[in-house]
Amino acid sequence: MTASLLSPVDLYCERLSTAFWAEPVNALSNLAFLLAAYFLWRLPLPQERGGVVMSRILTLMVAVIGVGSFLFHTFAQRWALFADVIPISLYQVLFLAFYVRQVARCSWLVTMGWVLFFFVVTYGVGMLPDQWLNGSVASYGSAWLFIGGLGVYHWRMRKVEPGILLLATGVFTLSLVLRSLDMVACQYVSIGTHMFWHLLNGVVLYLTTRAFILQTSGPRR
Repeated sequence: MTASLLSPVDLYCERLSTAFWAEPVNALSNLAFLLAAYFLWRLPLPQERGGVVMSRILTLMVAVIGVGSFLFHTFAQRWALFADVIPISLYQVLFLAFYVRQVARCSWLVTMGWVLFFFVVTYGVGMLPDQWLNGSVASYGSAWLFIGGLGVYHWRMRKVEPGILLLATGVFTLSLVLRSLDMVACQYVSIGTHMFWHLLNGVVLYLTTRAFILQTSGPRR
């Protein structure tokens, strides 16, 4: 078991060895998540205690995602891969649950129903071939669908900054494209394109979390 967790993982263009700093650009580009968390922390807090707790949790998760990704792109071992993907998955579930509960004002039963539906869609999308777009569809297709869906809802219901989640969807689309091109671009650019996935996703997480915080900070409509 220990040997399995310590086994090396090489998924991206920039890594050419098992050295700690074999992916310096990919590793350091995770600062985007820490910067996003910093600016999110400075936003006005919601009026309700529940909204405050949820906002702080989402903001901290953005920072944790950056730390987990940094660990993976430096240690590049199986345990670090878990440190990378688990916070990302947890953020997705928490954001959906918090948004449906606190912004859409649905009951906890309905909220859990949406979370269950997300798991079903994620499982279905995860069955798609890993070769498609460098695994981006299988890994993040459900997140893209749900951000887009929430974006339409946010806009149609005229929430605070109504286009913010649609903007996040657009940025996420671009980040998925650049993540998918990493190995293809490797023959032309030695460091690949994965660092743009980090930089753009820092923006995506800032926008999604900002949408939640600002909507729950203002007066109810």
